[in-house]
Amino acid sequence: MASMRDIKRRRAGIESTGQITKAMKLVSTVKLQRAKERALQSKTYFHSMYLTVKSLLSKSGNVDVAYTTKQESEKKAVIVITSNRGLAGGYNSNVVKLLTQSDLKKEDLEIYAIGKKGRELLERRGYHIAQDLSDLMEEFEFADTIKVCEAIMKRFEAGEIGEIYLAYTNFKNTVSHIPTLIKLLPILPEDELVGDDDDDDEDENLIMNFEPEDVDALKMIIPKYVSSLLYGALIEATASENGARMQAMDNATSNAEEMIADLTLKYNRARQGSITQELTEIIAGAEAIS
Repeated sequence: MASMRDIKRRRAGIESTGQITKAMKLVSTVKLQRAKERALQSKTYFHSMYLTVKSLLSKSGNVDVAYTTKQESEKKAVIVITSNRGLAGGYNSNVVKLLTQSDLKKEDLEIYAIGKKGRELLERRGYHIAQDLSDLMEEFEFADTIKVCEAIMKRFEAGEIGEIYLAYTNFKNTVSHIPTLIKLLPILPEDELVGDDDDDDEDENLIMNFEPEDVDALKMIIPKYVSSLLYGALIEATASENGARMQAMDNATSNAEEMIADLTLKYNRARQGSITQELTEIIAGAEAIS
């Protein structure tokens, strides 16, 4: 059995750790509220963009645009969004697991890593990191996502990349975060675009007039569509990260409190045992003298 000094020292260490995890939980809670509000406010725009592109593709027929044509290259670019910091439960590992357990072959993938943790995990598993974009997780604007998408889409247009994917964590609510892998390009007629179209009652037989022509319109809109998806994914990933970290720190704080209660009970028992032993020795000594 551990001594009273050892129990007391361990309890003090756990109390210190519990204070840290409690503080981190409070910080994550504040950040989550801001990120959650931002995510909810942006959903309307991204949903509208989804409906617009879906409507355009359904009425444009077979348009000769690189973004809607299957490329010959077997290479696939994957934008992976994780966090720069740990202590977020399974947030980072779940995104990496989503990619490693997919049907995509490792030797064909080029990873564009947004988040140091995901980059480190994928590097250890032998994935090729084409570019480290971890700085975007600290602070990002829509213009930043446009630059990232333009660079990758140029490679797609040049035929160096056959497909572009996005791996991120979809924010449903405070406790529900879903790792998601979606294909950004090419947008083929048989593919289902990303979005929730339950409220889309538009008649697909209606005639759509393009101004400018359909090819020019798609060349302008699809890059914005891809950039919007990446920006929305960054917003939802930020909210998911803070939600996951808040839950992890809450669980850690609860575990610390349980361990402190258990150690306090053990300390009291050890103290009581020590007092009982001293009393027994005193009584035994008194009886021996008498």
